[in-house]
Order: sequence, then C-alpha cells, then structure tokens
Amino acid sequence: MADSLSTGDWGRLRIDWRLPIVAVSLLALLPRASAAETIDRVLAVVAGQIITLSDVTAARELGLQTPDNAADPVRAVLSKLIDRELVLSEVERYAPPEPAADAIEREVDRIRARFPSAEAFAAALARSGLEDRHLREMLRQDLRIRGYEFQRFLTADPTRRQTLIDDWIAGLRRRADIIDLYLATR
Repeated sequence: MADSLSTGDWGRLRIDWRLPIVAVSLLALLPRASAAETIDRVLAVVAGQIITLSDVTAARELGLQTPDNAADPVRAVLSKLIDRELVLSEVERYAPPEPAADAIEREVDRIRARFPSAEAFAAALARSGLEDRHLREMLRQDLRIRGYEFQRFLTADPTRRQTLIDDWIAGLRRRADIIDLYLATR
C-alpha cells in the first residue's frame, strides 16, 4: 500500500492482491452464527418457471392435483405440475377467452367444499403459503387450460380425446426446456 495518502493520491492506491484472499480465508474459519434455514426446495424449472415443493404440497392438499395412488406421490404431482406449466405456456401463446368470474367462484367453492369448515380451508391455504387471490389465479389458469383443450380438441372423437391430449403434452415435453431436480433433492 502507499506510504501516505493525501487527497490526490487515491488514484495511485495499490491494494495487495493477497489481502482479499486472507480476509475470505479468515471469514471461512469463523464459527457460523446461525444455521442455514431451508425455506423451500426447487423441484423443477419448466420453460423458466420454477416449481417448488410448496407448489406440490399445495396442489395435493387443496386437491388441485392428485397422486392417483402413485408409489411416489410427490413425483406424480410434480409430473402433473410440469405438464400444467407446459400447457399453460401454450395457452398463453394462443390466448383463449378469459373465464367468467362466476366460473372462477364456482371452482373456489368446489375447493372449499373439500374441507370440513372455513377454518380448515383457511388453515390449508396458510400451510400452503397461498393467499385467496393466488388460488383464484391458479383456478383461472386451470379454466383457461380446459377452455383451450376443449377448443383445440373439439372435433376429436370423445373416446380418443384424452389420448390426443396426452400425445400433445408428450410433444410439448420433448420440445420444452425442463430441468427436473426432484431426484437430486431426495
């Protein structure tokens, strides 16, 4: 370092390159003041959208997605949320009509009816980290997805409709950027 610093000497100040290395090394040796707290786990990134363990838990607890008796319910719901995100990005591209407000309200009522009381419903929302407006937005998106699928597969034979939708989603999966971190977090 410079021997003495006057106001005009700041431009000539030289820092020894070893100083930052020593400082970082000393900080690494200090005991940790508090343990790190895991807030949530990222399970997947789908087309830039993050899906967390909280998302999976909320979808299961509120009955938005079911594991269908899968051996690994988290994997089953995560797969459905990945597909949902892929379909939603496709829906956003083609912008089907917005669902009516009363349709969203009926969906909220349907979810609420799964719980024995308003308090139990509110507690499930709180455990999931969801607010009522966020739930309504998710249900709005689900209604848009259903509307888009109905419109897109309207002429399909009703017995083959679900097979066509499944094939379409498989194609979306092949073309999408999906980072599935679930196995890495177990």
